[in-house]
Order: sequence, then C-alpha cells, then structure tokens
Amino acid sequence: MNDERWVELQQAEDMAYFKADLCCYSPESYSLDEKKEICNNMISTSKAVLDAMRADFEQLPPEARSKLLGMLCQSGVETPEWWRDVLVGEGDPLYRELEAI
Repeated sequence: MNDERWVELQQAEDMAYFKADLCCYSPESYSLDEKKEICNNMISTSKAVLDAMRADFEQLPPEARSKLLGMLCQSGVETPEWWRDVLVGEGDPLYRELEAI
C-alpha cells in the first residue's frame, strides 16, 4: 500500500475517534442516529487500518514476515497474541465480536 493510502486510512480513523470524543463531551448534542454512525465509523476505520496492515504483511517474503512478526511480538506494543491474530490469524478478536450497529 502506498503512503498516501496509509495517510488516508489514519486520518479517517483519527477523525472517527475525534468525533467520538466530541460526542462524549457533549452527548446531548447528538441524536441517537448520529451516535450510532460515530460508533460504526470507529469500528470500520479501525478495522480498515488493521486489514491494510495484514495485506501489507502478506506481501512480504516469508523470511521477512517471520522477522517482522518476531520484532513486533517483542516490541511491547500490544501482546504477541494480538500481533499473531491481526497479521496471520483471524484478525483482532475485538473486531470479530463487534459488528456495526
């Protein structure tokens, strides 16, 4: 995936979470439908970022995938199980359980 697409995905996710923060600050300013849309955008944008990570990971040669996965598992960012689920398993368990409202 190119850098422009990564920036697009990150900006979409950032905007979704920004809107959620605004909604939490002033919930009475939003209708139930608007709150529903905000929640759905948070789910869909975060899942899109993780799906893009997986797609990029799958394009690497096997040795590079193994090394990268090892480094990520040792990074202390998330758990090793999370990295395995996201990159080579069935995806983030949270997004397997959550569905759009």
